[in-house]
Amino acid sequence: MSGTPIANDIRRLRFEHGEMTQQALADACGVTRQTIIALEAGRYAPSLELAFRIARAFGVGVEEVFRWQPMA
Repeated sequence: MSGTPIANDIRRLRFEHGEMTQQALADACGVTRQTIIALEAGRYAPSLELAFRIARAFGVGVEEVFRWQPMA
């Protein structure tokens, strides 16, 4: 079970954008690679600011990266 009800498509988007590395995304967003790892694993929910930074790095809207999945 993941630690947050916010799911994401970061991994898929990284590969669709020239197989962008976790480090490259982290650098583009001003965070550490460990933050990207935790986000992809669903162990961490981003701040609103970080969510926008990640979406902007991919050139998409926030809802194309993140989605709400209530925990049962």
